[in-house]
Amino acid sequence: MSRKLLPAIAALVLLLTSCAPATREPSSAALTPYHTLTPSPTTAPETDIFLAETVLPSPTPFTYTIQAGDTMGELAQKFGVPLDALIAANPNISPNAMPVGASLRIPADENNPTGEATPTPVGFAITQVQCYPTLDGGMWCFALARNDSADALENLSARLSLLSADGGLAAAQVAIPPLNVLPPHACLPLTVFFPPPVPADASPRARILSATILPPDDPRYLDASLLNPLTEIASDGRTARVRGQVSLPAGSVPAQTVWVAAVAYDAAGRVVGFRRWEGMGVGGGSIPFDLTVASLGSRVTRVELFVEARPS
Repeated sequence: MSRKLLPAIAALVLLLTSCAPATREPSSAALTPYHTLTPSPTTAPETDIFLAETVLPSPTPFTYTIQAGDTMGELAQKFGVPLDALIAANPNISPNAMPVGASLRIPADENNPTGEATPTPVGFAITQVQCYPTLDGGMWCFALARNDSADALENLSARLSLLSADGGLAAAQVAIPPLNVLPPHACLPLTVFFPPPVPADASPRARILSATILPPDDPRYLDASLLNPLTEIASDGRTARVRGQVSLPAGSVPAQTVWVAAVAYDAAGRVVGFRRWEGMGVGGGSIPFDLTVASLGSRVTRVELFVEARPS
């Protein structure tokens, strides 16, 4: 990643709005919403957001070489370790895009310690947790991560737990953002879907697991930007269509993977939906993107865009 990337990303985040609520964009012709979503959020009170100062797992006894097709969840099950412990023990490995051939640390149990310390995560803030039941009995949850530092952060994760009305643990999973990188002074939701059955009145809790500082000029990322982004919010506020172009500087190496993330907010500043568009084949030019993000809760009033590109 070039030194131009951090200000470029930060400027991109501000292109539409900041993390704070903004005025509503003009409506467009009505778009068809997803009919399986419900508009009733479950919000975690501020006292229910817990921030961990250190990672959770104990020392790691051995490593595993990542193979093509591996997922973090399947490997956690294979080695019999909690998924959040596996993610926290590997803050430099993105669950979104695990590099084939890289070494993955497998957390130890108390009967097999080695004394190898695991990294301490960089701090970031979780400013809200919003959960939305779906008609099939599942639940989407968004924990909004805010980076107050001057450095870009990578590999963020948090453990989201759902408590039933009697205080019992109904479900727990690790939430990660739709992109690998959170730019300085920006916000991205950590997202997770809880499959059914989930109590509709479940109360969410969040605890930070991991994050690392992204070094300047990191070659794993390219200096991508968005050109002429246009956001059209439907007249009923249920969906928003976002269009534009992803561009790389002239002379840039080609991008094998390009992601554009759209995060939808309501008038109160709550995350109500997200969508990630994936493309490829950008090299010193531009390619168009077009995606629609739907609200799981109240009306969409603004959309934030982020872009991320990786070389071949």
